[in-house]
Amino acid sequence: MEEKIVVGLDIGSTKVCAVVGKMNEYGRLEILGLGQAPCSGVVRGVVTNIDRTVDAIVKAVNEAETQANVNILEVNVSISGQQIRSLRERTGFTRLSADKEITVEDVMRLNEDMLRIQPPVGNQILHVVPQDYTVDYANGIYDPVGMLGVKLEGDFHVITAPFAAIANIQKCIEKADRLLGKRGQLKINERVQEPIAAGMAVLMDEEKEAGVAVVDIGGDTTDIAVFHKNIIRHTAVIPFGGNIVTRDIEDGCTIQTKYAELLKIRFGLALAEPASWNEVVSIPVLPGRPPKEISIKNLAYIIEARMEEIVEMIYSELSRAGYDRLTGGIVLTGGGSQLQYLRELFELTTGMHTRIGNPNQHMGRSQTESVKGPMYATAVGLVMSGFRAIDERENDYQKAKPVLASAAPAPPRKEREQPSGKFFNSILDRTRRFLSDDMDDRMEY
Repeated sequence: MEEKIVVGLDIGSTKVCAVVGKMNEYGRLEILGLGQAPCSGVVRGVVTNIDRTVDAIVKAVNEAETQANVNILEVNVSISGQQIRSLRERTGFTRLSADKEITVEDVMRLNEDMLRIQPPVGNQILHVVPQDYTVDYANGIYDPVGMLGVKLEGDFHVITAPFAAIANIQKCIEKADRLLGKRGQLKINERVQEPIAAGMAVLMDEEKEAGVAVVDIGGDTTDIAVFHKNIIRHTAVIPFGGNIVTRDIEDGCTIQTKYAELLKIRFGLALAEPASWNEVVSIPVLPGRPPKEISIKNLAYIIEARMEEIVEMIYSELSRAGYDRLTGGIVLTGGGSQLQYLRELFELTTGMHTRIGNPNQHMGRSQTESVKGPMYATAVGLVMSGFRAIDERENDYQKAKPVLASAAPAPPRKEREQPSGKFFNSILDRTRRFLSDDMDDRMEY
């Protein structure tokens, strides 16, 4: 049996990262290769320059292929951007008999109904995530399969993304395919929203059960995903990230952007109190001019002012959604999470326990250990999405299939083929054969 290899392609505002991975014999993720390249063609999660983005994709994929010694033909890509929207929807139907158990197909039907809602103009559905189910007015049911009842209803968290954003990423992959000489073989397998992918890589099962928020701080945006009772409950995008901090340093210290970025990375502090007035850094300005001396304390004041604003916006979003007191607290990922004392700033502002999310919760030994840093959380999560669903219930259904098949009596007539693959996340890419055969379904009850 051929070994399954999955590739995650994280297209971010500052870099493109390609990660190649497989599951080892112990069920742990093993990273085979890592490729990355700086990218200036993406602004706030949206591709604004096709050629620059394609160039970064080609470099990252080439490097990952060389390290892993594989031919990359399918990738799972990240989707981000401040135009991403979240909707709460409810749907249901009445079964013809209460004497037969609710089946996976019944649950599938509710999910399919969500595809018929009208998303915001210019958008398409990215994820359909079930929340809770109601069976004969008994609500708060996590998994209705196997229960008896006539009326089945469900609440759903629907995530939408702009047509143009998804189409531009598709265009980048097609152009990269030609430059890599793949001859039309390089395809997108799955599209996953950034914080959901990051959550798959950095969260423990206990955190997702208790309630936790993943905060992915990127270059231009900060993405939020809230998990509770093992379900994705809320997602949001804050239109600020690490780049605005760099611009503040550039303006406040009147230095060039590249030096402002270096200052942030090497000496930046999210809290000014621990900094000393005696620490000074000498920065070159322009040729023929003397270098500029910058106080680390002043630098910290600039960073703290902006980061405090961003943290308050994050906390306001969590409060608005009703998740301002999460037992599992906050888990920080992304390049921006590496800023010193940022964890402490989050705890002071939100009152919730905060930790840095390194993507090593589900990983075994890998070819490169650097991939276990928080800036690679999304890419690693994209690899994991090839082995497990974003909704834990789907994983349970997939495991139960062989047992149910062996226990089921022989059907009185030929049954239609069961839909294969993922039905919560990848349901968007499947045909609508279930709906077209709806009358047969009703006759079986």
